Amino acid sequence: MLILIPATPADNQTIHDIAKRVWSKHYVPVIITQEQMDYMMEWMYSDASLTKQMTDGDRFFMLNYKGDTIGYISVSDNNGDLFLNKFYIDTEYQRLNIGSEALNAVLAEFSTAKTIRLQVNRKNFKAVNFYFKNGFTIERAEDFDIGNNYLMEDYVMLKILAK
Repeated sequence: MLILIPATPADNQTIHDIAKRVWSKHYVPVIITQEQMDYMMEWMYSDASLTKQMTDGDRFFMLNYKGDTIGYISVSDNNGDLFLNKFYIDTEYQRLNIGSEALNAVLAEFSTAKTIRLQVNRKNFKAVNFYFKNGFTIERAEDFDIGNNYLMEDYVMLKILAK
């Protein structure tokens, strides 16, 4: 039922809109402030930023479920060491096992990868538990200065894919 569709800059507005919906419902105000969300949306989800990410080699996939675009994933590949940059599903489609299906579909696209890492906010318990359920472990806690006096207070999580 889930289909991964490679994204292009033509999908930037859809990616932005999904991010804004998910972040507004899930992050504000419990995990980050509205001001930090607005800053991060401009920093990571403006048309120019998304196009640059795609041009610089991040592979974006739109998640299509029963004909509806319900989310997106972005992955970068450094010689078999993957980094999951972005992974968001509209909140109404969460808890339907679509996230695990989407993650497995992306990993199938990178079948020779050795590892996959990601960063997740330490207060985002729902996501941390999702990644635990999908075989990730916490590699370390780290704070990332993203400018404008904001920090991303994250766990770096790791999943070993091949030995």
